[in-house]
This record gives sequence, structure tokens and C-alpha cells, in this order.
Amino acid sequence: MSEPAIVLCPGQGSQAVGMGRAWADASDAARATFESADKLLAGQLGAPLSALCFDGPSETLNRTDVSQPAIYVCSIAAWHGMAQLAGSDAPTLKATAGLSLGEYTALHLAGVLSFEDGLRLVTLRGRAMQDAAEATPGGMLALIGCDEDQANQVCEKAREGGVLVCANFNAPGQVVLSGDAEAIARAEGAAKESGLRATPLPVAGAFHSPLMEPAADRLAEALAAAPINADALAACPVYSNVTARPHERDADSIRRRLAEQLTHPVRWAQGCQNMVEAGLGQGASWHELAPGKSLAGMMKRIDRSVAVTIHDTP
Repeated sequence: MSEPAIVLCPGQGSQAVGMGRAWADASDAARATFESADKLLAGQLGAPLSALCFDGPSETLNRTDVSQPAIYVCSIAAWHGMAQLAGSDAPTLKATAGLSLGEYTALHLAGVLSFEDGLRLVTLRGRAMQDAAEATPGGMLALIGCDEDQANQVCEKAREGGVLVCANFNAPGQVVLSGDAEAIARAEGAAKESGLRATPLPVAGAFHSPLMEPAADRLAEALAAAPINADALAACPVYSNVTARPHERDADSIRRRLAEQLTHPVRWAQGCQNMVEAGLGQGASWHELAPGKSLAGMMKRIDRSVAVTIHDTP
């Protein structure tokens, strides 16, 4: 694995009880990552983060305020484990991208955020999103076999003065809607009337919609105080969910994009396509960090010529 690597970092929804345990067992570096997180978050999650990752219970791990720091730490532990096991053949980073929460992992790997600052931010982000979700009941709905125009038509048909927007463009033919609970219920019916498959997602609230504005405000305040090393992007571009383009080498711009991410759609498919079209894959290999393998599956639908190596376990 000595060739340069393009690393994809998973987001919320990829968590599963047992995640990261195989990496912690196989690698001192991976285990040390979990131990550092346990110390930094001591007393904040009700149990050590490593115990929640390895042993659950799933209902706790699936909470937004727990799953976000858990996924961030698991992904970084896998990266350090990969580097340790590869030894002198450890890859250099050519570019990174992360799905929603995973963008923080990507920014850390590129050297823009320290591990500690990234962990504090994603922990606050998860808690702020959980609080916003509890304040206004909402949900998300996946539309299968759907393009952006069709998704917007469903939103216009079902919104009826409520909040209903496109939230995730994960892969061609898959768009996720987000909005208040009543609008999501109407959207499910409207989608089926239009011949689209609609699947409600098991999430706490209306993520990547205007209903997350209170969380975005709290996150922006925390980001304002967080050290950001924008110069690191010269060596390793990190693709933004909001723009589907590389982040600018400007700390305030990075802060703005991360806050906007909570209320704007995640343009994952477009970002991955832009990475391919930029020629980043030439002379480089693609990798998906733990936990899970959903990003490799999405990439098959975005561009079948790109093979992504999955690192859910060593």
C-alpha cells in the first residue's frame, strides 16, 4: 500500500456494536487512539467511548451524541492501525473526503484539525444536533430511483408550508429528503404517487435542513475558537460536502462550510465525481476507513471504474 491514498471517511449511520475492536486488538496505534478518546471524553458519554464501540448497547451507540464521536475515533484508529501494519509501506495521503460527520475525520487526517480539537467539535456537533432534533420533531426519507429534479418536485408537492428539503445526494438515483415530521409523512405518500420508492430512515431528526439552525449556531461558536491549519490543504485537498469541491486554504472559509453543512445538502456523489474527474485516482488507490462499507457501495454507483478498498477490519 505504498502508493498514494485517497481516503473516504464514513458518517453517521455506519456505526455498529463491535466497531473498531479488531483494529484495537491488532494494532497498538489503533488501541492508543481509543485510549486517548476515553481520557478526553471521560464522564461525558455515560461510559468509556471504547466500551460503547466494542460492546454497545446499540441503543446508546445509535444516539446522535454518541455515534458521532464514536465513528470519528473508530475511523482514525483504523487509519493509524493501517499505517502501523503497513510499516514502511504506509501510504501518503493524496486527498480525503468524508460523508457529513466524516468531513471532520478527513480534515484531521489532512492535518487541518488536531485529533483533540476534532473530537471536541464532533462531540459538541452530535449533542447540538440531538438537542435540535428533540426540540422540533423531524425525520429523513430516502428516495430510490430519483434525480434532483424529481426530489424537488416531491418537496414542492408535500411541503405545504412546512420544512422539507433535499438533504443528501449520496449516489445517482438516491436522494434523501429532510424535514418536519408531518412534511416527511406527506412526502412518503407523494413519492409513491410519483412511482418512487420511499424509505424512512432511522434518524433522530431532520439533519441537513433549516431545522438544524440552532445546532449550526452552536457549532459555529465552537468552530470560531478552534485552531484550523488551512495551510495543510496545500499537501492534501479535503473535499467539502457543501460545495463538492476542495476546501479553500482559508481558516474562516473552512469554519463557515462546516457550520453550513448542518443546514445544507450533502453533495457526496458530486464531490466523488469531481475527485475522479480531477484525475486524483491516477497513480493512487482508494480506501474507505472503518466502520462499515457504505461509501464503497456508493462509489460503485457513482463510478464503477473506481475500486475502493474497505478497512472495516484489519
